[in-house]
Amino acid sequence: MSPILLAVIIVAAIGLIAGLGLAIASIVMAVPVDEKAEAIRECLPGANCGACGFSGCDGYAAALSKGETTDTTLCAPGGADAAAAIAEITGLAAGEMIPMTAVVHCKGNNVNAENKLIYSGIESCKLAIQVFGGPKSCSFGCLGYGDCEKVCQFDAISICDGVARINPDECKACKMCISECPKHIISLIPKEKANAVVLCMNHDKGALTRKECKAGCIGCMKCVKNCEAGAISVINFCATVDPEKCTGCGKCVDGCPVKCIYMQGNICMVKEEENVL
Repeated sequence: MSPILLAVIIVAAIGLIAGLGLAIASIVMAVPVDEKAEAIRECLPGANCGACGFSGCDGYAAALSKGETTDTTLCAPGGADAAAAIAEITGLAAGEMIPMTAVVHCKGNNVNAENKLIYSGIESCKLAIQVFGGPKSCSFGCLGYGDCEKVCQFDAISICDGVARINPDECKACKMCISECPKHIISLIPKEKANAVVLCMNHDKGALTRKECKAGCIGCMKCVKNCEAGAISVINFCATVDPEKCTGCGKCVDGCPVKCIYMQGNICMVKEEENVL
């Protein structure tokens, strides 16, 4: 027998034995497939954002299938359609989902906010904040380097004149931008309810805030006095609105001397204003 033919036979035999071994191993070590979890997984959008509180879509589907949770409304990107589909598969109640959108609580654009230094490093909020809290004088404001924009899977975020802005029509409330923002100035608000929103999270005293940003909340209390529903409070020199109490009357918006309060439906106007500046 020629050496070449012998080598071919040996290699073929090794391949056959290895193939049989892998086939047997795949049967012995096979992981049972959870068909219900697979069906639920097909109902989810695949964003793997973690907004549901589980390790992505697979984790949420497995939890629903195993009965670890009975809440079908945890998938914000999937919305009511996903909740209804999950309910049909699991037999659970679909529940009611309130459409939410993320909002950036800052008006400190390149015109309103002063700079204390020139930053020339990598354009990343997480890196820029390491240099004396970032280039802007306001240590609470948006740095505008787009870390939130980079993680948004739905193209809902854009940088307008140095500040991140979120399109509520595209936002799926996945919370990835909230987790990514090193300044912690992004939150979720209801899409449909006409709430007032304070676009500032500066907690310095009013006089210092005015030096840092022309549109920063100075804690003047005028919004508190104008609010008949008692929905506004000033905590550490910055106003906040309780969405549960807010009636959407707009009196706080009209009375704000620095114009840092907007009605939820008009926040998109901020983006247009900043593009004009």
